[in-house]
Amino acid sequence: MRKKFIKAEEFDKKFDNGEDISEFIDVEHAKRFTREQKRVNVDFPLWMVRSLDKEAKRLGVTRQSIIKIWIAERLKDIA
Repeated sequence: MRKKFIKAEEFDKKFDNGEDISEFIDVEHAKRFTREQKRVNVDFPLWMVRSLDKEAKRLGVTRQSIIKIWIAERLKDIA
C-alpha cells in the first residue's frame, strides 16, 4: 500500500484537530530511536512494593509502568 505525502504543517494541523492521519504514516518502516532498553534489578522493601501495587492498580497500569513513569518524571526535572 502506497502512503500519501503531505507537508509537515498540514500533518500537524490534522493531528491537532484529531483527524485520522494513519494514511500518512508508514508503520512498516517506523523506528523508535532512543528506545533501546537495558534491564536492571532493583530491590524494594515490601512496604514500597505494596504501595506501588496499590497506586498501579488505582491508575490501571502495571507496577513496572508506574515505576518507569515516576522515574521518568523525576529525571525530566533534572535534565
